[in-house]
Amino acid sequence: MKKSFTMLVIVNIYLFLFVSACNEQSDAEKRALMQDSLAVSESLSSAQPFNAMNVAQITIENSRRNAITRAVEMVSPAVVGINVTQIREYVTQPFIDDPFFRQFFRGYRSRQQVKSLGSGFIISPDGFIITNEHVVSQATEIIVTLPGGEKYQAQIVGSDYPSDIALLKINAENLPYVQFGDSDDVIIGEWAIAFGNPFGLFDVGAEPSVSVGVISAVNRDFDRGTTEGHVYQDMLQTDAAINSGNSGGPLVNSLGEVIGINTFIYSGSDKVGTSIGLGFALPSNRVKRIFNELKLYGKVNRSFWTGLKVDNINRLMARYLGLNSTEGVIIEEIEKNSPASRAQLEEGDVILAINETRIRNVDDIWRIIENRDLKGGDTLKLQVFRRNRTFNVTMKLERLEK
Repeated sequence: MKKSFTMLVIVNIYLFLFVSACNEQSDAEKRALMQDSLAVSESLSSAQPFNAMNVAQITIENSRRNAITRAVEMVSPAVVGINVTQIREYVTQPFIDDPFFRQFFRGYRSRQQVKSLGSGFIISPDGFIITNEHVVSQATEIIVTLPGGEKYQAQIVGSDYPSDIALLKINAENLPYVQFGDSDDVIIGEWAIAFGNPFGLFDVGAEPSVSVGVISAVNRDFDRGTTEGHVYQDMLQTDAAINSGNSGGPLVNSLGEVIGINTFIYSGSDKVGTSIGLGFALPSNRVKRIFNELKLYGKVNRSFWTGLKVDNINRLMARYLGLNSTEGVIIEEIEKNSPASRAQLEEGDVILAINETRIRNVDDIWRIIENRDLKGGDTLKLQVFRRNRTFNVTMKLERLEK
């Protein structure tokens, strides 16, 4: 009787702790906690003699399974290794050490097959796979390895250089696949789990490698001129270890949702591609938007029009308009039935900022277009000066069909 009473007390204490924990857990974590509590309850109510050490061991074993381990179990089956044969072009300069001969030879170009590797993840049961464009660029052959070692030849459905996103397809069915999360809802400091194929280790055990860190920062923007022409905007920064070969793999939150694609790192080592805790991932919301176009059209149509013609402001114009400086651009012309006319802009308006970025001259507008992933359907928030007052206008870009 005394033993039964003791067991009942322990069960009630455990259930009380479970209920308390539930108040701060997600639905998925609540279900896992319920399973853990039921396991302890069943063990305590079994016919075996009560043993405090047994209870402690059960609790410890269950505590090893947490949000991280559950997320890993959910996502790992959908992570793939990618081995690529690429054609790369090299410029060879003969007599490169001889200044006299070097002036007569500009070098010659040679094409060479090279092997490279990366990572990817399955997004549908019929074999569509997301990875980075730079992983499969100029590929002559792409081999995808699934967890467990099964290999498939993959075809490129579509790729987009500016966003650095590619969509692949393998001929397989009933595959495990990932769920996307909302990258706009990411919290700085929350857990981040990076999956992939660092240094080709996927081929060793046919399983993805996992590293864990936190989200270090969000909305990191990189100038297109420093990223080989890729548009890396609103990037997620993480200290989860990302190394060479991780490119294209998923960055996942503790709910097992993909919040980004591991894309590039800053490396402080002489050995290129080693992690120092500065990794960057493309946000999932951008990925979702791009791969839908790649699946439908094989490319992203970035042609758009505004119907605006603008020019720089000189001092005489600024004085006439009542401006304190020559910063901004003046609207000289607006086409009829254009996005600009629908936004109720007027000739003579001065655009002072676009998407909260200050505009000093026409070059700044081109810089914004170049460094943002703009296309038809996107909206721009304009800060406009008109007749001694400043206000905001939203203009929707319209697609130009090619």
